[in-house]
Amino acid sequence: MGLLRYFLGIEVDQNENGIFISQEKYVNEVLGRFNMQECKAAITRTIMGLKLSKEDSNKDFDPSLYKSIVGSLMYLTAIRPYIMFVVSLISRFIERPKEAHWQEAKGILRYVKGSKRFGILYTTIECSDLVG
Repeated sequence: MGLLRYFLGIEVDQNENGIFISQEKYVNEVLGRFNMQECKAAITRTIMGLKLSKEDSNKDFDPSLYKSIVGSLMYLTAIRPYIMFVVSLISRFIERPKEAHWQEAKGILRYVKGSKRFGILYTTIECSDLVG
């Protein structure tokens, strides 16, 4: 069957340097699902000091679309633990999302677009002694 290349949205590249896992293809699929392929990439995950509230004065947003984007972002945390805080922050508003919550979710996707080539590299080492 050969080496593993793709499994559950995770790309696997095995070579002499180690094993590199990423989700670039999945990120492109998510960006396409929400029509954000051409969006400008963001350099930060969220705005510092951002305050989101359930009693926001913005209009209500479609809950099913919001659940879909939050679920997609949750799956991205498997390789990107550094977005876990902001994804868990926006997931608090899943039952009654507002326009501001949707805009924040799209901001996270813009950040993910800029970092879609990021991943985790597992390398081998010569010495495998266990020291306690």
